[in-house]
Amino acid sequence: MLGEHAEAEDVVQDAFLRWNAALATTHIEDDRAYLRTTVTRLCIDRMRSARARREVYVGPWLPEPLVTARGEDPEAEVTLADDVSFALLLALERLSALERAAFLLHDVMGVPFAEIAATLERSEDAVRQLAARAREHVREPRARRTLGRQEASRLRGAFAAAIRNEDLAALQQLLADDVVFVSDSGGKVPSAMVPVTGPDRVGRMLIGISRKAPAGTTFEAAAINGSPGFILADVNGIFQTVALDIAGDRIAGIYVTRNPDKLRAISRQATPQDTRGSPR
Repeated sequence: MLGEHAEAEDVVQDAFLRWNAALATTHIEDDRAYLRTTVTRLCIDRMRSARARREVYVGPWLPEPLVTARGEDPEAEVTLADDVSFALLLALERLSALERAAFLLHDVMGVPFAEIAATLERSEDAVRQLAARAREHVREPRARRTLGRQEASRLRGAFAAAIRNEDLAALQQLLADDVVFVSDSGGKVPSAMVPVTGPDRVGRMLIGISRKAPAGTTFEAAAINGSPGFILADVNGIFQTVALDIAGDRIAGIYVTRNPDKLRAISRQATPQDTRGSPR
C-alpha cells in the first residue's frame, strides 16, 4: 500500500495500539477483519499525504527495496515476485488510494467485496468497479513470467559478466528493446535524474558506472522484490541495490535504489558478503 518500510511499520504499530485499546473496552467478533479495516484506512490517510511529498521528490521515485532472499539461493522466494515486484508497485502508484486498496484486498489477499465495501465505506458495486479499474492498470506487470532459479541465476550471471568484461554487445543482447533504467537517489547521492531507455544507452551507461565503482565494492547476489539482483556495499556499508525486471528471456527493467534513507532496513538485516561472479 505504501511502498516505504518506515511508513508501513508506523501503520502496523498504530493499528496494534488501536486493536489493543478496543479489546479492553469492547468485543471484537473478527480480529482479522478489524485489523484489515484499520490498517487499510490508516494507509489511505498516509497515501494522501505521501502524494504531496512525492511531488517535490528529487529525481525518479521507487518503492523501498525488499530483499526476499539472499546468499547462495537468492531465488528461494522468487514466487513473491508477482506481489512485490517493482513493476507492480510502480503500476500501483498510478492508482488512487481507494483503487489500490480494493485491488490489494481482493486480488492479492482474497478479501470478499462485501468486507471491502464496509472498509472503504462504499457500495459493493462501487468497490467492484474500483478493483476492475485497478486491474486494468496492473495486468501487464503481473502477467510477466516468473523465472526458475537456474534461469534467473544464469541471466543475472550473464548480466554481471558482460559488465565486468565491458562487453557492450553481450550486454545489449540481454536487454529488451524497450529496457528502462531507473535510479532513485532522492537527490542525496549522484544518480541519473531521469529514466534512461534503450539497450544502447542503458548498456553504455552501465559499463560507465561500473568503471567508477569504489575500490573494494562487494556484490552480493540477492532477490530484490522477488527479482534477481544485487546488493552493493563498500567499506561504509550498503550503498545500492539493483533489481532486474525480466520479460521473456531479457531484462526489461533495471531498478537501482541509492537513496540512503531507503537502504536502512536492508542495512539493519545483515552485512553483505562478497560473491563470486561480481561485476568487478
